[in-house]
Amino acid sequence: MRHSQPAILAAVLLLAACARGEKAELPANGVVAENLAVEVQEEAAAADNATQAALPTDAWIGKWIGVEGLVLDIQKAGEPGKYMLGVTLLDGTKSYEGTADGDLIRFTRDGRPESVRAATGDETGLKWLAGKQNCLMIQQGEGFCRDDLTPAPAS
Repeated sequence: MRHSQPAILAAVLLLAACARGEKAELPANGVVAENLAVEVQEEAAAADNATQAALPTDAWIGKWIGVEGLVLDIQKAGEPGKYMLGVTLLDGTKSYEGTADGDLIRFTRDGRPESVRAATGDETGLKWLAGKQNCLMIQQGEGFCRDDLTPAPAS
């Protein structure tokens, strides 16, 4: 028994509508079926985007200030979970490509794997950051904080 493509598409769309808890009616023609298919695809894409946008590391976008002029600047780099890191240390500023990995941003510096993670000022090991709660660190002695009352800048 051979089924036509519109009939199969209509059956799939009916099942999708039922799965979403909607009242399902058989489309009158192929145009309606195509429109419903596009709607289902758009809803799936929106759900994927919402999931990807919910990365904890996205809250870190913007500038983080360290001691003696040190700065960590995190910016989105195209696709979700990708970042450009600008790290200003005493020897100047260098840029790195970073990738979200749970609650870390991983990157490679001077051939070595590194990561940015949330920390307290006390965890950074820097006495000038002691007591601060809203901080990031790359390694011991390399920490950056934001004023706990200042929200992250919008990107």
